[in-house]
Amino acid sequence: MSEVDAVVVGAGPNGLAAAVTLARAGLSVRVYEKNSTIGGGARTKELTLPGFLHDVCSAVHPMALASGFFQRFRLQNRIELALPEVSYGHPLDGGRAGIAYHDLARTVGALGRDGAAFHSLMAPLVERADQVARLAGSNLLMAPRQPVTAALFGLRLLEQGLPTWNARFQGDAAPAMLAGIAAHAIRPMPSLATAAVALSLGSYAHGRGWPVPVGGSQAIVDAMAADLVAHGGQIETDAGIRSLDQLPSSTAVLFDTTPRALADIAGRRLPTVYTNALRKFSYGNGVAKVDFALSGPVPWTNVELHKAGTVHVGGTRAEIAASEAEVASGRHTSNPYVLVAQPSSFDPSRAPEGKHVLWAYTHVPKDSSIDQTEAIITQIERFAPGFRDLILASASMTARDMENYNPNYIGGDIAAGAATLTQLVRRPVLSLEPWRTPASGIYLCSSSTPPGPGVHGLAGWYAAKSALKHSFGIRSTPSLAP
Repeated sequence: MSEVDAVVVGAGPNGLAAAVTLARAGLSVRVYEKNSTIGGGARTKELTLPGFLHDVCSAVHPMALASGFFQRFRLQNRIELALPEVSYGHPLDGGRAGIAYHDLARTVGALGRDGAAFHSLMAPLVERADQVARLAGSNLLMAPRQPVTAALFGLRLLEQGLPTWNARFQGDAAPAMLAGIAAHAIRPMPSLATAAVALSLGSYAHGRGWPVPVGGSQAIVDAMAADLVAHGGQIETDAGIRSLDQLPSSTAVLFDTTPRALADIAGRRLPTVYTNALRKFSYGNGVAKVDFALSGPVPWTNVELHKAGTVHVGGTRAEIAASEAEVASGRHTSNPYVLVAQPSSFDPSRAPEGKHVLWAYTHVPKDSSIDQTEAIITQIERFAPGFRDLILASASMTARDMENYNPNYIGGDIAAGAATLTQLVRRPVLSLEPWRTPASGIYLCSSSTPPGPGVHGLAGWYAAKSALKHSFGIRSTPSLAP
């Protein structure tokens, strides 16, 4: 007799999504979390000064409204999501900026001579944003259920993933905007993988928007945890798991961990050929993050950037490509790409009245222990002179610190596995059902499985559905609605 029906190791967004799905199917579920607080990559904490609430890892959530799991979970009905007028902005020298308004037509109008080209690239995908989300948020080995959307996406993928990526543009704003979102992949560009990230996130930016959770990213996991507990689930914190022997008897165990951790914990139950494949799974370069407590808003030279939840700082497309190439070669760049989020512009609860928090990270070689505070400040100052004078306090995490905080971020890799095109297909193995391992009752549900990185809950949801089918004989998907 099993003590519980299912166990989940790891209380990040994917682990909680798996637990919620299993509990709503009527199963008894217990979650074990290594840290004293749940959330993994979606936590909020006072990192600098009292009253300043910073997101520890993820800050802005492009998938909060686009994810199939969150749509079924009706996340927007459970927490408050602030939707910035500008999904993302991209400052350029001379006070110029590319502005990605939630409204595509307004974005196109502001791009001048490149407006028509940007519209022809993005409009067909924006019109099908939910279909793009289903395509990007699935196992790429599965035959696409939206052939028209897949074809439209594929043609644009080839254009933006090859050296022809500048062919349709005359100015520098539109290509810089696309490079800014492509750089989320932490890969050299152009490539098919970076183009896929740019096109999918870009379609959500105009089709759905990039929301900011009011109260911080912790609000998302707290809503999921509350639903789990309401359906009989249990969560144990300060419970690091190093062996299957530490777990209660159960019919299924789902791991919100890296493939390497799965091999370490459950290797004796897994075939050698499978554990070898898990250990060969490769990890990408890392991020170094700095949180700032500010005495006022960032003094962007271009005032439209104050309306943006996310700002991609790094200059032109050529500059960003050069910076990412340097990192890929194992060097720290002197002209870094910096991903910035300014949540307190849309959520006053994040800081004392009149004050602000700023979230920023840059890409660094894996395992870097070099603090990037000064590099980030200098790059922001380039487009916001006087930024340095607003800093009340800062908190820095190197790539090594990121891994120490979350073991899934090996070497500081927040994607939990290099986002190469090959590893988006073979994640972590080539399979139509990669969440299911060869061992009965053992599943992998982390960002190291399809659809990959991001706060979307999809990997956990897919793994839970696989467990329901194969371990419990339940083929119907339980309702997730409140």
